[in-house]
Amino acid sequence: MTETALEKPGTPPVSRLRLGRLRDLALIPPIIALLVIGYLIKPDVFLSQSYLVDTVLKYQSELALVVLAEALVLIVGKFDLSLESVVGIAPAVAIFLVVGDTSVLGAPWPTWTVLPVAILFGALIGAFNGLLIVRFKLSAFIVTLAMLIALRGLQLAIVGGATISDLANRIPVIDDLGSLRFATIPISLWIVVIAFAVGIVVLGYTRVGRSLYAVGGNPDAARAAGIRVERTIWLTLVVAGALAALAGVMLSARLGSVAAAQGNGMIFTVFAAAVIGGISLDGGKGSLFGALCGVVLLGLIQNVLTLAQVKADQIQAVNGIVILVALLLARLTSGKAQD
Repeated sequence: MTETALEKPGTPPVSRLRLGRLRDLALIPPIIALLVIGYLIKPDVFLSQSYLVDTVLKYQSELALVVLAEALVLIVGKFDLSLESVVGIAPAVAIFLVVGDTSVLGAPWPTWTVLPVAILFGALIGAFNGLLIVRFKLSAFIVTLAMLIALRGLQLAIVGGATISDLANRIPVIDDLGSLRFATIPISLWIVVIAFAVGIVVLGYTRVGRSLYAVGGNPDAARAAGIRVERTIWLTLVVAGALAALAGVMLSARLGSVAAAQGNGMIFTVFAAAVIGGISLDGGKGSLFGALCGVVLLGLIQNVLTLAQVKADQIQAVNGIVILVALLLARLTSGKAQD
């Protein structure tokens, strides 16, 4: 009996499987090409450590954490549009309890509580989303869209439509996150590297990671295999909320403030990076390495075009074209129609 006869119905061709395995590395050539183009435009600036690290990568660190959070949610087969609002509301609440003119909940709180309170608040938002999605069987898209709007309004109420500023001089943990370096690399980049490294190990080499892919790929089959589908989705949303909150604190540390519109519009770039990086919107497919490459690619595109004096609206058009190309590549490598 031939090898072809042994294949099960619906098995993709060998060539398509090989393309799928190479999907994670598909963004490496364009990243290298952008580095070369950037060097040709500004040879004395672009490849210097100060520019690549402190301008390109550091400014993408908060986006990278939110992309990590969204990638986990997409892999498990759900959406979370509220992550951009968590980036704003979580640090706003934590910082307001420390420096705000209020006595609510025993404030002012010690300055060291900013980071744990923000992360806990983000996790609680994820838990509430999970309650509505898992227990009440509501649409993840609609639930998180409503939470995005509600949290945005709450953030505006907390900061009074203005900006809580001068945080570096008032909160040591904010100053540390914004200024500390290890081996000449900003601490924010180390946080991103560690977070993605842990995520890659968990998804690729643990039972928990296999459960996420199984739930996103086929919830009914996963449930039949003994996986607690509802709990897996719930915990993923909690982790995503916590990661978005950490990203929000990092953003406030870099800016030294919490703006009324912090995080506004970020979710579009988050989905762009995830899709470019090969994360499937249908669930159960994609890798965190690919998602990280998507973040780097978008950062390089923006900086190269900025150096080339391209207007901001034209940069947005280029980003849209890149997303469409990524979708076409995903269609060719997966062999499946996209819903």
